[in-house]
Amino acid sequence: MSARAFSRWQAAGTHLLICLAIATVVVTVMLAVWYPRPLFEATGGNDLLFILVGVDVVLGPLLTLIVFKSGKPGMKLDLAVIGTVQLAALVYGCTVVYLARPAFIVFVKDRFELVSAVELEPGELAAAKYPEFRSVPWSGPLLVAADLPEDPAEFKKLVDVALAGLDLQHFPRYFVPYAQRTRQVLAKADTIARLRATEPVTAKAVDAYLASSGTREEDVRCLQLRTRFAWIAVLVDPQTAQPVKMLLGERIN
Repeated sequence: MSARAFSRWQAAGTHLLICLAIATVVVTVMLAVWYPRPLFEATGGNDLLFILVGVDVVLGPLLTLIVFKSGKPGMKLDLAVIGTVQLAALVYGCTVVYLARPAFIVFVKDRFELVSAVELEPGELAAAKYPEFRSVPWSGPLLVAADLPEDPAEFKKLVDVALAGLDLQHFPRYFVPYAQRTRQVLAKADTIARLRATEPVTAKAVDAYLASSGTREEDVRCLQLRTRFAWIAVLVDPQTAQPVKMLLGERIN
């Protein structure tokens, strides 16, 4: 069918289908690779998704519906301008999402901390002791542990920069492979019974998962993962300390 045979509704509908296909690919990559659930919700991904999809899926087809008229002089130029603006907004949104993606899930002291790609300075990445921590992972967050520096001068520097909002998880030079610290992880992990006493809101989400999955509570331990907008309950195997399930817990105000 030629462009001249299209009504404005057909043109807008076709535009909408194209936008939905693009949005589906983008969201699939975000959820499957960069933001495994519930990290997506806990890091404010729903807001990013709303803006991204709002511009890509709603605004573009709506503008096409308004301006399209079969045979109108300059129609191709109008559609090209709409497509260009829409593509620019999509690229910008995807760039923001990419830079804000979770990079490392870091075991620090007695819990996990989430650090995003944009929070890691290139110089700090280059200073990492282990080569695998000298660049931001492309395929989702990497599970690591971090040790406090033993040198008093380094420890003081770390305390000083904490006033600027930087903590141990922001310095890959202190990262060590997670497998080397599983004993410390398990020493800090709570039983589910303990979790019910200390974190009742999070415990409700854990109990719901246990009931639906058939998992026995004695077969998991729990540590908290702090993100920007919420706490996440990380259920780990009581023998290996490997994560079994992550569940959205209490919101951070």
